Amino acid sequence: MRLNDPLVTSFAFEGKEYAIDLSFDNVLDVFDYLNDKTLRDYEKAEICLALLLGDQSFDKAITIDLWNHVYESFIHIESKQPIEYDRKGNPMPVKEDENKNFIDLDKDAEYIFASFQQAYGMNLYREQRKLHWHEFQSLLNGLPSDTIMQRIIQIRMWKPSKGESTEYKQSMRDLQKIYALDDEEPEEVD
Repeated sequence: MRLNDPLVTSFAFEGKEYAIDLSFDNVLDVFDYLNDKTLRDYEKAEICLALLLGDQSFDKAITIDLWNHVYESFIHIESKQPIEYDRKGNPMPVKEDENKNFIDLDKDAEYIFASFQQAYGMNLYREQRKLHWHEFQSLLNGLPSDTIMQRIIQIRMWKPSKGESTEYKQSMRDLQKIYALDDEEPEEVD
């Protein structure tokens, strides 16, 4: 995202111009279809393109390529950690948790809603069809630390350390169980 670029409302692909609806709620619908295990990949591509580009027929030969372009260019959320190097210039190993997701747009929906309301005075239901996906992502990433969503992320990221009381550690483990994604069990480390 660049602040001097306009929000994407259209794009060109193989010489043809397409209007695209990247409102955040529309993109969340796309994610729902992408996670639908009953659909084949080609069906997902067709449905997602119809959601984003409107009901129009696409040449079957370009459907997958068009979908891949749309996904990679406008929707994909990249959560790469910067590469750190040792003194000799060799890349340092990446810890397992550094690429772990600490937020789920579906499971955390009520916390995201409450956090946007608290931080920005923004009712996400009223912003449907208005708030662009890139705006939504930026606001989500910039939530202040005093919001419920940021607190939950801190709980999910917590690792026990020396000097913390047994009661505190147990309290944090209990909170991690409550807010766990994918029924993950927190580590048992003292």
